[in-house]
Formats: sequence, structure tokens, C-alpha cells
Amino acid sequence: MAPARKHKRMAAAQPGFLSLKKDMEGNSSDLKRRKRVNKNKKKNWNKYSDINDVEEFLDDVRLQERVTGGLISEKTDDSLFFVDTGAKEKDTKPQTTAKKGKHSKPLRIDLILQPDSHITAPKDVLAFQQPNAKKQRRMAEKAAKLAAMGVLPRREKLLNLRRAAAAAGVSVKERPVANNNPERGFYDLWSASSPETADPYYLEQTKKKLVKRPSKLNEKPSVLPAVEVIAPGGSYNPDFFSHQELLREAHEVEVKKLKAEERLARQLAVKDDTATEESTFKEQVEGLIEEGEMEPEHEQSDMAAEDSVTGPTATQEKKTERQRKREKAERIKELQRKAERQFIDSRQQLFQLRSIHTSLKERELMTKMRQAQRKAQQEAQKSMPRRLGRLKFQTPDLDVQLSNELASSLRSLKPEGSILKDRFKSLQKRNLIEPRERAKFKRKHKLKYTEKRAFREMK
Repeated sequence: MAPARKHKRMAAAQPGFLSLKKDMEGNSSDLKRRKRVNKNKKKNWNKYSDINDVEEFLDDVRLQERVTGGLISEKTDDSLFFVDTGAKEKDTKPQTTAKKGKHSKPLRIDLILQPDSHITAPKDVLAFQQPNAKKQRRMAEKAAKLAAMGVLPRREKLLNLRRAAAAAGVSVKERPVANNNPERGFYDLWSASSPETADPYYLEQTKKKLVKRPSKLNEKPSVLPAVEVIAPGGSYNPDFFSHQELLREAHEVEVKKLKAEERLARQLAVKDDTATEESTFKEQVEGLIEEGEMEPEHEQSDMAAEDSVTGPTATQEKKTERQRKREKAERIKELQRKAERQFIDSRQQLFQLRSIHTSLKERELMTKMRQAQRKAQQEAQKSMPRRLGRLKFQTPDLDVQLSNELASSLRSLKPEGSILKDRFKSLQKRNLIEPRERAKFKRKHKLKYTEKRAFREMK
């Protein structure tokens, strides 16, 4: 590209160069004398350099390339001129009817819209690129090699079998099989006739049936509205009672905060144990009583404890046959007594049907109440922010003005809160994003202080 452009510039610089613009044909007498400046300095390069003649020359060269496809000085005479030999002899035979299929001349508007540039458009390299072209070419070469050897892919084999069966007139209605079944049939997507079987997998792959959307995606993370309307007491000119109600809500919020702070202060308070007379006396007597004086009392208490302990003897006497029979008879009588008691209780329950029915009703009523409470709790949790991260959701303060702060007109009204913070808190409250806090800047490297000497201070 560069040699051709250089050749064109050299040809245009010749004395026979023809210009399409009249401005390029300037006389040397019109040129002014250039000012002598020092071009050794860089600041004078653009200030005193006149390149208009070079730009006009290059514009004319581009215009010739665009209109005629090249420089006019390089064109041959046959391409620029023609010999006018006069009008051609027309046929004397009158034409009564127009020829069928004869194209009419294009309109002038169509000729104007056609491109007038003779420069060919650059080749779009990206239009010839294909994803995985190397892999596709390798697979095609492998398939061609197998086809030359007479080996067909499994898909084509099954397709040929199905075509042969269809040509023979054998129509077998198959049931839909699993997707991972190796004996699964194949369909000819380009055939004119539609397949007889309504396979869900086939319908999904051919875009005739949409994939079932999970019902979980239709559920919203919260039932709260995107924009919550403020209470009537928060307007610029509120009613007295509505404004007092809003003040009461704000007062309750502040009271809860104070109680939480007081409870935390009580839990973290240090208990100061004041000294009493008893504790002072114990500290003074500490170490005065010897350990030997306390030993006889401990020994006497240990001996008394050993005497009072009574446990099973080391050797137990063997039971006689009579004793075993008596114990067995007592066990049998105890079992009989329990069975009789159970039978009597079951008979007595017939006379307690009314009380049993009442107890069952009470139990059923308690169960329904618990279910209703549990359902109400679940519904209440839908409107509450969930724990999505390590931080809890902090409810923002109410935007409320005191009675003496109320404005008499919109001009004197002072704005409360921030729209950006309100939207950010709304996203957190509706469980769309997790509660966050502002990131703290932590310097990775320590600051280094260096003394730099200026260029002019060097001696």
C-alpha cells in the first residue's frame, strides 16, 4: 500500500499533473514571502508551519481516486476521450409495439443514490471468521475419511433405517423414550411431514414447546410495595391529629432506643462489692487458725459417716424353692390385678364419652388456634426483612417535623431525608440486596516521603 501511494505522490508531483480543483492552480506571484523564524524550537513548528498546500494536494488526489479510480495523469487517452462520429443511423421502420421484457431506463433519483466511488471496499476479515473453525474442519475431515472407508455415523444409520421403513410403508407409532436411552429414535428436521410422535424433548429442541418455568421464579422475595406511601402526618400541611399520631410513633421509637441503651448499660455495668464487717473480719483472721486444730473434728465426722452407712452384705444367702414359688405367685397376681384394672377402666370409658368428646373438641380448637397463629406469623415474616448477610437490617428514622417546624407554604418548606437513601433502604427491606455498610479505606502500603531536588536548583 505504501509503495503505491508513494508512486502516486511522485506522479502527482510531475509537471504534467492535472488537478480537478481550481484552487490548486495558483500562481507563484500571489504567494507571500515567508517569515523567517527559528524552527529549531518545537513551539514554532505548528505556529509557523503552513501545510494548507499539502492538504489541498492530498484532497485533490483522494478526489481523483474516488471519482475516476486513479490519477488522471496516469489514465490513457482512450479512457479519457472518444471520437464523435455523429448520430447513428436509426432504423426507418416504425415500431408499433414495445418489446416485451425490455428494461426501462433507471430513474434519476436511483442514479443519484448509487455510489460514485471507484475504490473497492476493504475486505471484512471478521465476516470470514467462524467459531471453532479448526475443530469443525477436523471433524469434517474425520467424517469424510470414515465415509470413504464405508463407515457411517450412528445418527445417519438410524436415519437411513427410518427412511427405509417409511418407504416400505411400515408406520409404527413409538412411545416417547428417555433422553439418555441409546435406542432413542431420531427425526428428520428437514422433512416436509411432521413426526407422528409428540415427544416433549423433540418439541423443546425444535422450539415448538417452551421449557416449563419454575414456579419459584414467580414468587416475589417480599410482599411490600416498591414505593411505600408516607403517613398523612408527613405531608407539608398535615392535619393536627394525623401529625400528632406521627409524633407519637416517632416518640415510641425513641423510647425503645433509650430502653435498649439502658439495658445494655446495666448489663455492662461493673458490680462494686462494698466491704462489710464480716468480710473484714474474715480477711483479718485469714491464716491465724492452724490446720492441726481442725483435724480431730473431721476425723470424728468421718467415723460417724462410716458407721451410718449400711449396704448389702458381701455374701448373700441363697433363696429356697419355697421363696421362689411365692415370688412367682405374687408376680402372677400383680399381672392379673393390672389386667383387671385395665378392663375396668376401658368399661368406665363408656360412661365418659361426653367428657372425652369435650376434651377432643378442646384439643382440636387448640390445634386450629396454633395453626392460625403459625400462618399469621408466616404472613408477617413475608413483610419482614430476612437475614441475608452478616449485618442486620436497620430501620431508618422517621422523617418527621415538630409542630414549631411546620412550614406555612411550599416555598419555606425544608426537605427531609434523601431519595437515594430511601430507595437503597427499600431494596434492603424487600430482600433484594443484603444490608451493607460503607467500605472502610485501608491503606495497603505505608506512605513514603522522599525529597526531590528540582532541576533548576542543581549546581
